[in-house]
Amino acid sequence: MAHLQFTDVQARPTEFLELTSLTLDEFQQLVPPFEAAFQAHMAAWRLDGKPRTARRFSVYQNCPLPTPEDRLFFLLTYLKTYSLQVVQGRLFGMGQSKANQWIHVLLPALLAALRTLGDAPARSLTALAQRLGVSAVDAASVVGLVEEEPAPAIAVPDSPFCP
Repeated sequence: MAHLQFTDVQARPTEFLELTSLTLDEFQQLVPPFEAAFQAHMAAWRLDGKPRTARRFSVYQNCPLPTPEDRLFFLLTYLKTYSLQVVQGRLFGMGQSKANQWIHVLLPALLAALRTLGDAPARSLTALAQRLGVSAVDAASVVGLVEEEPAPAIAVPDSPFCP
């Protein structure tokens, strides 16, 4: 079964940007820390989420994501398009269950890589303020924290879709 690979789109920068939200240069900067985090994870865990007890991780000949670039491209494409896992698997030459396994292994590796680069998302207003080097009040204004006004009530006619 033919499937999408990094090498298929690396020569088309606009398409690559549309699929991943990264330029090729940004992508190449992310590959080494991502692969290091992936290898560290795979040294302790198997792809199915169980602890590794015997053999070390190695890429098999029929692996759908054989290179670090393919693994990162797979995950970034999934995060950008947020396709169904069955669609993501089909695009990359695997079934839904295997796509699910890869996604759950690669997401922590991406987060670890982003932390290594200092680009991980801030999870609190305090962390955002510290990262921006401003006060929490100033960070709140950047985020745009405002009280939401209640939505106006709209009369909906009787419908089988809107009880």
